[in-house]
Amino acid sequence: MRTYTIKSLFKHPFAFSITIRSKTTSAQYVASRARDATFEKLMDKYKNFVKVIAIQDLILSNPNKTPPCISLDFLSKLSQKLHLNRGAPSFLRKYPHIFHIFYDPTKSQAFCRLTGTALEISRKEEEAVNASLPLVVDRLVRLLFMSTSKSLPLRAVFKVWRELGLPDDFEDSVIVKNPNLFRLCDGNEPSTHVLKLVGEFPDNHFTAAVENWRVTECCREDCSVDRMGIRYSFKHVYPPGMRLSKSFRAKVKEWQSLPYLGPYEDLTEKKKTKAGLKRLEKRAVAIVHEFLSLTVEKMVEVEKISHFRNCFGIDMNMRDLFLDHPGMFYLSIKGKRHTVFLREAYERGRLIDPNPVYDVRRKLLDLVFLGRHDMLESGSENENVG
Repeated sequence: MRTYTIKSLFKHPFAFSITIRSKTTSAQYVASRARDATFEKLMDKYKNFVKVIAIQDLILSNPNKTPPCISLDFLSKLSQKLHLNRGAPSFLRKYPHIFHIFYDPTKSQAFCRLTGTALEISRKEEEAVNASLPLVVDRLVRLLFMSTSKSLPLRAVFKVWRELGLPDDFEDSVIVKNPNLFRLCDGNEPSTHVLKLVGEFPDNHFTAAVENWRVTECCREDCSVDRMGIRYSFKHVYPPGMRLSKSFRAKVKEWQSLPYLGPYEDLTEKKKTKAGLKRLEKRAVAIVHEFLSLTVEKMVEVEKISHFRNCFGIDMNMRDLFLDHPGMFYLSIKGKRHTVFLREAYERGRLIDPNPVYDVRRKLLDLVFLGRHDMLESGSENENVG
């Protein structure tokens, strides 16, 4: 349930979570958000990129075959789960730069493997991930440190292992190899595990990503925010064409100067006063801002980050939190999933400050953008399969 009517939400989408709700549904609130064509165009291809990654992982998980491949019969059985609406063969043929369909006469079956280009990209991504292991360890430590109990359900970490740039064997290559930092414990439920932070860190050991922007912004002659309140400010970048009323700007200015506990500070605010709830809401914003800053592509599915809500002490709906702050986050609902982007990290659909893992993944995404273009002739990559 949302605060305003649909009309007023479009004009004034910024709202504190402590205000009284009216009978506007959450779905209507999502539908009324200001669209950003650049992010929507990116997500239009990214929704298929996610499917490509899923099929790629299935192929590479079959190392007994050289090169790794998977039967079309098996893949077709997974079509519904992978959301391949027109079937596996139809989807694979859309991306001949990534997948190669061939017929094995000895088994009387059609198979799919990765093209040489796609295999090389996969190899380079693995190299980039392994080369960034120290950074990956730091990301995992920071994630645990933001938790109120300095621990997280292992299943929640599994949800975002790719987003964090973790290797697929991170239990062994990261957790087990760093016993001075991490410990796996049995959870409260059968067959569940909890990842705990065991390393000791002094106060103020971790600096949130937003602090880098604050330092840079404060030194600029044309500083876009009040220097007196920049200590608690965040960068805001709004969708093109979004109308910002005077009352909306006033709300943002008030919110920017509001003191709050940072993502790496212990949660002490427990008062249910109006001011206390505002500070808790801003702390929640700071945590998800830091979470997104720790990801490789500065984006994550809302369903995945929601698994961390209780661990981070966030007592509000994550999707509503993103919608309440359109200058910081962009929520896309393309591809039957809600995905949130960190606005300030992107320009024209690309990361402003890319990293090696992102650069490699972007090459595969570019092949998704390419589709069937630049093929010498239709069917040159794939043999005809009924």
